[in-house]
Amino acid sequence: MLTIAAIVARNRIGKKIKGMLPVVWGALFVSSALSLSYIIVLIVQPDTWYSPQYLIPLTGMVLGNAMNGASLAGERLASLISQNRLEVETHLCLGATPKQAIATYRQEAIRISLIPTLNQMLVVGIVSLPGMFTGQVLAGVDPFDAASYQILILFAIALTNLLTSILVAEGVYRRFFNSNAQLTLP
Repeated sequence: MLTIAAIVARNRIGKKIKGMLPVVWGALFVSSALSLSYIIVLIVQPDTWYSPQYLIPLTGMVLGNAMNGASLAGERLASLISQNRLEVETHLCLGATPKQAIATYRQEAIRISLIPTLNQMLVVGIVSLPGMFTGQVLAGVDPFDAASYQILILFAIALTNLLTSILVAEGVYRRFFNSNAQLTLP
């Protein structure tokens, strides 16, 4: 699941940027492992942490959304740096570090990557009924418990998207600068 999600996200960022697959894979792994381990070990607490009943659906929900966040953040940052090459080089000429030169573009990319998740969180229960909630209610679970789990999943998805976007933006930014802090467009 992780490798396919990383390949799909990398393809949306662009195949021109060398070495992005390990960056995206690592970002997805770290962010989803953090949020999933928190959910499974501390909240759900099944008999075995690797129980497929919990691990597979939770991983699918978290990774699917993190994949979208990774591709949005990476694509936006890559395109902003490419489109604003002269501005970035001006910052570098005036003594800014590469990270300082692209700071506003990095913030914009992370913000853009979180828009779908935030929109989903705004309308859940009013405009849309999420699949996890609906499935649990149809299975006979108390609606309050189903809603509690859905809220947990939404916050886990938001955390995973934020972490993934930050890590992917860091990886993309590093691909655009060489060891001498010079902008090198792929």
